[in-house]
Amino acid sequence: MTMPLPATMLDTSNHTALKLLDACEKVLREVGTLDKVTVRRIAGRAKANASAISYHFGSQEKLIIAVAQRVYRRLNAERLVLLQKAAARRAPQPPDLEEVIAALVGPSVRWSHDPDSSYPVLVHFTNMAHASSDPELYRTIVEGVEHHLAFVPYLRRIAPWLDDAAIGWRISCALGIRSQLIHNRLRTEALTGHAIDLDDPDEAIRRMVEVIAPMFRRTAS
Repeated sequence: MTMPLPATMLDTSNHTALKLLDACEKVLREVGTLDKVTVRRIAGRAKANASAISYHFGSQEKLIIAVAQRVYRRLNAERLVLLQKAAARRAPQPPDLEEVIAALVGPSVRWSHDPDSSYPVLVHFTNMAHASSDPELYRTIVEGVEHHLAFVPYLRRIAPWLDDAAIGWRISCALGIRSQLIHNRLRTEALTGHAIDLDDPDEAIRRMVEVIAPMFRRTAS
């Protein structure tokens, strides 16, 4: 995934800036609510002056956005590695549909189940984006679709009867199913009568793939 940094963010190759990014990510993974994230707590974890956050990032909010961007890049890199492996496994034939879908939705599900992952950073980021009075700060990440568009050529080979718009619509629906599973777990459990073990990410991903795959298959005319 390639995603430009917002203009307000400075070069994070600086050693202190990197320490602040690492410290902020650790704090975001630990806290239950954003009100527990403070400049003092982040700076203390980084062993830096509190003023360094403003100097390198402009504000605590922009630091958190930079951390979320970095975490999203890692998540999307994992997704694209799985996609490339699926393509290589069947080359020169089109990749397996189920494997491509699992690459699309699986990493987020696995991260959300893994207590050692940085998924809480993304949850906090989403909450911040919804509450922010300056949505432009979040637009680059919130509206970024490059990593999803990377799936379109592969799905077009699998389902050549679908145009790019139809494939994009189905990807959007697939992501909606993934979000429902992750963010509305109690509702999903109630609707399924607790028949699916949502504590098992493999089971959850398999069930999602079962539902999503038919959207990309040719229907009888």
